[in-house]
Amino acid sequence: MAGLAFMTGFVAVLYGIIAYGFTLVALLYLIGFTGNLVVPKSIDSGTAGGPLLQSVTVDILLIGLFALQHSVMARPDFKRWWTRFVPPAVERSTYVLLASLALLFLYWQWRPIPALVWSVQNPAAAAVLDGIFWLGWVVLVASTFLLSHFELFGLSQVFARLFGQAPAPAKFRTPLLYRRVRHPIYLGILLAVWATPAMTVGHLLFAGAITFYILIGIQLEEHDLIQQFGDQYRRYRQQAAMLIPLPGRKFTGQNDADV
Repeated sequence: MAGLAFMTGFVAVLYGIIAYGFTLVALLYLIGFTGNLVVPKSIDSGTAGGPLLQSVTVDILLIGLFALQHSVMARPDFKRWWTRFVPPAVERSTYVLLASLALLFLYWQWRPIPALVWSVQNPAAAAVLDGIFWLGWVVLVASTFLLSHFELFGLSQVFARLFGQAPAPAKFRTPLLYRRVRHPIYLGILLAVWATPAMTVGHLLFAGAITFYILIGIQLEEHDLIQQFGDQYRRYRQQAAMLIPLPGRKFTGQNDADV
């Protein structure tokens, strides 16, 4: 029995590592996709998708598919139902794997709409926008490590399963940037998708749809967090800004030991 349990845990770890690998590929490709960098097909490159209405429809459906998967599978009710069929230890890995596959499908099927909305010709201004683009990705990645990068992407859970450890209980924490902004990961995404010296119609559609999804997703996520942490999260929401750090807005309701 002990040997079977170890083998089951080992398979879960392999699955978790594969899922994490897909996540890294999808994230790195997203940087190239939105920045028109290196990747074979980016947000503005490739063959145009035909009539404008057809391209807009396909692109919105692709973003909607990702948003639906990403939001529905993150809800507690879905997780309770889903873990009747999927072992709890690999639930998070499955979630991030499917999210990565949805992104990869989006990259593959994306219809570029290359008409320019704006083009910044001033080298200094263009450099500033490029800097904000990279700052966004730094904020996103750093924010995952401020909480628990490997738990967010499912690796902690599968290794805990391998070594027979109980899952760590959920703990409300607000380290560093989280004291001023409730959703720094989303802030990083928004900086990255909007900061570009050359904004095309396709890029604008992508940025606008992602922004709409994030604003809806925040409401769903915060509803779940209030259900989980109660007044503690309500105080946090009153003190810390949602996305944009503002002077004088900082969460002070957490013990320094938890930072």
